[in-house]
Amino acid sequence: MNDRLLAGFAVALTLFVAAGPLPAHHAGSIYDRENHITLQGTVREYVFASPHVQIHFETTDATGKTEKWIALSAPPQRLYRAGWNTKTLKAGDHITVTGAPRKDGSKVVNIRRLVGPHGQVLNEGAD
Repeated sequence: MNDRLLAGFAVALTLFVAAGPLPAHHAGSIYDRENHITLQGTVREYVFASPHVQIHFETTDATGKTEKWIALSAPPQRLYRAGWNTKTLKAGDHITVTGAPRKDGSKVVNIRRLVGPHGQVLNEGAD
């Protein structure tokens, strides 16, 4: 009985120690929520899948250089309830995205507002 208890304790301790360095989902802390940006671009790919809906799009910077961005939103279940679905956007659609950019400078923005190709406003973001 003592060997079993000791083995159980060892397994529990190992799992506890190993779980410490695993990355956690603290998405809010990686975005600059104080300085929203607005980007206009063309959808290249629309991924309506968990854990977050992704919109891959291209925009042009002030010098005329093309930039590839990813706009992240809430999980598909939440967006579906807000009227989004797999056909809401398609490659080639022109969009305007307003949201919080990543603090590390990568070309990723957390959506707060999106204006679709037909003027529809989609207010939904990831948390």
